[in-house]
Amino acid sequence: MQPCELTVKAAAAAIGRRELSPVELVESVLDRAEETEGRLSAYAVVEGERARKAAARAELEIREGGHRGPLHGIPYGLKDVIDSAGVPASAGSRAREGRVPVRDSETAARLRRAGAVLVGKTHTHEFAYGLLTPQTFNPWRADRTAGGSSGGSAVAVAAGSALFALGTDTGGSIRVPAALNGVVGLKPTYGLVSCEGVAPLSWSLDTVGPLTRTAQDAALVLRVLAGPGPAVTGPPAAPGEQREDLRGLRVGVPEAFFFDHVDPEVERAVRQSIDDLRELGARTVPVVAPLTEHMEATHWGLMAPEASSVHEDGLRRAPHLYGADVRLLLEAGVHIRALDYLRAQRSRTVIHRAWLRLFDDVDVIAAPTVPLPAVPRDQDTVCWPDGFTESVTSAYVRLCAPGNVTGFPTLSLPVARDTDGLPIGMQLMARPFDEAALLRIGTVFERSRAGPGRPPVPVPRPRRAGGTA
Repeated sequence: MQPCELTVKAAAAAIGRRELSPVELVESVLDRAEETEGRLSAYAVVEGERARKAAARAELEIREGGHRGPLHGIPYGLKDVIDSAGVPASAGSRAREGRVPVRDSETAARLRRAGAVLVGKTHTHEFAYGLLTPQTFNPWRADRTAGGSSGGSAVAVAAGSALFALGTDTGGSIRVPAALNGVVGLKPTYGLVSCEGVAPLSWSLDTVGPLTRTAQDAALVLRVLAGPGPAVTGPPAAPGEQREDLRGLRVGVPEAFFFDHVDPEVERAVRQSIDDLRELGARTVPVVAPLTEHMEATHWGLMAPEASSVHEDGLRRAPHLYGADVRLLLEAGVHIRALDYLRAQRSRTVIHRAWLRLFDDVDVIAAPTVPLPAVPRDQDTVCWPDGFTESVTSAYVRLCAPGNVTGFPTLSLPVARDTDGLPIGMQLMARPFDEAALLRIGTVFERSRAGPGRPPVPVPRPRRAGGTA
């Protein structure tokens, strides 16, 4: 195994034991980026020399006894909507071409203080307003979508050109690419992680969170992003109390909505994973997800006008600098009436309260992250056997929207691969600020399986003439 394929926890432990230096680790990651970027295009910009200098500085600090914690010397990718001082930040748009921020975002500042090493800015769907990241290719099958809008971050982690990455999630933009690329993605509780210095899409929905190889790694990153507290770490455990089972855990299994219009292989894999949770000691409880018929309208009723408000001036001054798909969405959002926006706000409040009551009877809800694995890059619609047809974007956002509308924390875990070798994800949702429960469950689930609970990172092969690899 190359250093670039280590988990954050394993790399941090090796650095702490002086068995691996940050310089060696960063060089391994940069080598992997050089090897894969021509095929996968995870990064908008790679800051190789900057990363090498930061790694050398980290190595010196650690050698002199100034070890800052588990992220010290760990290379990571930053979604191109999140500012890092001195690094280009275009948000994937010609409208921001050439922009170089002079200040760190709050999340980048926290990672810098923790000693993490920035490799570069990862590709995003323009202004994070989409779920496809068209610049980036899926590492499992180059002809399939990488998902988005944090597609570059997910692909960098899956391919080994970052040990972890940050993304943003307004309608599934962390969890969708996590599921499609076989990595872990955490959408924290709304407001837990600062969005200062992040290009806004929808200010009442936007969240920042990590994409990692394991749930344990996500916990390490979240602790830095959010700071210490029960939402991140949970109550302190007594010596010897670290349990390897899930006895006493109540897992809610939705009877509808989350398993409606879902690929049979996805449903089988997720139901098997729920059975695995039961084998680990959990108790499953049937639940009915409330008010799901209002979820899509509420989500778009909030997101569309807020996004159009953010870009009102830019769209007026230079509409030609926006991509056609994003420009169409922004122009449509302008026509949503204030009364409809207020109705969406009221609807969100009602939905939030109804979903909160579910957690009187369960600790988490388990369901598919997305209804189908990565589709071909040129596919626009999904036609289900009963005749129901929806856009690919609608399909991918459909099961993720509840986490955004409610603001509840949601964790996507890789649980299987389909017959084409494509990853399948399961999401776990908890009550607000109970990230600790999600991360503990994810860690126990991973430990019950061989390896780190995810498919092995594939080494990209050259494309054969006349076909795809």
